[in-house]
Amino acid sequence: MKKEELQAIASQLKHPSGEKGIEMANMMHETNINMTRHSVQNLQLTAGDTILELGHGNAGHLEYIVDQAQDLTYYGLEMSTLMCQEAQQINAAAVAKKQAHFSLYDGTDIPFEEAFFDKIFTVNTIYFWQEPEKLLSEIYRVLQPKGAFCITFAEESFMKQLPFTQFEFELYSTEKAEKLIRKTAFQIVHKETLTEKVKSKTGELVDRDFTTLVLRKR
Repeated sequence: MKKEELQAIASQLKHPSGEKGIEMANMMHETNINMTRHSVQNLQLTAGDTILELGHGNAGHLEYIVDQAQDLTYYGLEMSTLMCQEAQQINAAAVAKKQAHFSLYDGTDIPFEEAFFDKIFTVNTIYFWQEPEKLLSEIYRVLQPKGAFCITFAEESFMKQLPFTQFEFELYSTEKAEKLIRKTAFQIVHKETLTEKVKSKTGELVDRDFTTLVLRKR
């Protein structure tokens, strides 16, 4: 595959747009669903929680989230206008009931007041954080005291085998992610690395190691 094609894939993964963006979103939903469910399970959602997801893609997984507990309110933030629109369309019923809210952000500044959310999570976005420490401090700010934040990401050892990750991706091992978090006020309360089978671009099943870190606001 040519350099330009690899760069185009990386760009679409970071910021889906156009017809290719919708295809990419559908593919991401399929390949990420196990990681997303694992992240949501680690949040231990309880009745009445207000949840934030950063980088939700087409949010085809929303139904799974709201089934976890009674009276949940979900907010999703995206950098991609296309993904924000797709998520609103796919989840129109939840949006109409004001159970789900989707909006855009710049990837760093979170447009909510302090201590607004009980739980926050993000799956496969850490590679694209422009200002990681600033974003983490923003997440800390909008989280309730004792609130939980889950980061789930594919391990660097797996990601570096994918040729497009040389463009626009910052890869993380568990150790590198922990080092970043130690620069913040967050406390790491749980970490887990699992291996799952995923389909490669050529249709083969390959092993993917992914990690979930559960952080607590002190």
